[in-house]
Amino acid sequence: MRRRIKNKHPLKPEPIYESIKVTKLINYIMDSGKKNAARKIVYNCFTLIKEKAKAEPMEVFELALKNTTPAMEVRSRRVGGANYQVPREVRPERQRSLSMKWIVEAARGKKGKPMHEKLADEIISASKNEGEAVKKRENTHKMADANKAFAHFAW
Repeated sequence: MRRRIKNKHPLKPEPIYESIKVTKLINYIMDSGKKNAARKIVYNCFTLIKEKAKAEPMEVFELALKNTTPAMEVRSRRVGGANYQVPREVRPERQRSLSMKWIVEAARGKKGKPMHEKLADEIISASKNEGEAVKKRENTHKMADANKAFAHFAW
């Protein structure tokens, strides 16, 4: 029996940047329900991006998301007692969530600086097609490319 489809709550755009993507970024950074702390991190990060990159922070953020968005991924599929990594296209909503998760994880993985500085560095480097999040996307694409032989198992 199939599961019930879950209703998704529509997110409100962030008041300062008027963007739902910024709201999603805040939600990904939020830890233990502390949304104000996450907001401060993102706002401080965007002011740092404005100073360091000398560009509009939303444009840099959009470019970073575009550069870290995966087109393909591998999903595990069990066929006849063996598990195969089957390459699949990624749905648009999952593309956005994966790219944001990878940027936030890469920023969290760094040591020695406050979170807003680490996040700003990662967003700037991702907008230049560098950094951990872009490497993660490249690795995902390589895995999908290496397992093309199992594409006929796609469901």
